Amino acid sequence: MKGRKGFRHIYGFFIFLVMITVSFSAAYFIVSYCYQLFGIETFNYSRHLITTILGFFIFGGAGYSLSKIIRSKQRHLFQEIIDALRRIARGDFNIQLETLRREDPFTTLIDHINHMAKQLKQMEDMRQEFISNVSHEIQSPLTSIMGFARALQYDQLTHEERSHYLSIIETESKRLSKLSENLLKLTSLESEHHPFERKSYRLDQQIRNIILACEPHWIEKEMNMDVLLDKVTIVADEDLMSQVWTNLLHNSIKFTPIQGRIRIKLEQVDGKAIVKVSDTGIGISKKDQVHIFERFYKADKARDRSRGGSGLGLSIVKKIVEMHEGTIFVESEEEKGTVFTVTL
Repeated sequence: MKGRKGFRHIYGFFIFLVMITVSFSAAYFIVSYCYQLFGIETFNYSRHLITTILGFFIFGGAGYSLSKIIRSKQRHLFQEIIDALRRIARGDFNIQLETLRREDPFTTLIDHINHMAKQLKQMEDMRQEFISNVSHEIQSPLTSIMGFARALQYDQLTHEERSHYLSIIETESKRLSKLSENLLKLTSLESEHHPFERKSYRLDQQIRNIILACEPHWIEKEMNMDVLLDKVTIVADEDLMSQVWTNLLHNSIKFTPIQGRIRIKLEQVDGKAIVKVSDTGIGISKKDQVHIFERFYKADKARDRSRGGSGLGLSIVKKIVEMHEGTIFVESEEEKGTVFTVTL
């Protein structure tokens, strides 16, 4: 930055010298021409005085003309900037002002306006995508509820059919309720107003209790649970971290076939708690692994309606982990299983 300022100063001084030289050279030749044209003979002092005065007039006129040109360009540039800001205020973020020379003082301003417009456009695209995803997730269960509620109006239905339709309506209603709950939870977490109370507690005991709470689910699928938990104490929000382990374990159970294996390992390395939740499930493709922490994103194989889910669980998990200044990443291979690693 200092080098650029020094270059601008040298460049400006060079222009000044050129203008002085050209102005007084022009004055000298004009005065000489006029003296020869009219045959005037006078003392050198008078001639030099007239040349000097004329040189200053020429220099002043050239400087004024140059400043008018510069001010005109600046006015044009300011008008472009104002128009761009007005378009941004109206919600039009397709702005790309032309960048001037790198040494121009307005370049930084233009670069920042272009960057701001780009960031706002990305946020608007995310907002539109979020609204579209919410609408889709709400519309699907509502359509099912409306369809089966209409079907229940037929008197010819058997008792078994009515019970089946009512069961579907109840399931879809729970999906809507869970979607609403997760949306509120994610919004609360991102608002930075969510209650966040750190305290010291045994992480191994917390994970063990969650595994036992999920016992009916993994016993129903005859799964083999491999649990290796070192004694680790952390300082964190116990309720929020409970959601992390519950979500990861539920996902492993949900996407692992019957008689599969789930392995949960907790260890302390260099003052960090490392939790690995691995399974022998359907796995996640490479292209899906990049997006699984995005809101509403579902890998193709996870779109089976019977599996439920809204695509918000892992977004909540990632947000909670980041609130604790931790990291989470996934390793997976299709048809071989998935490993989630949380480091706190």
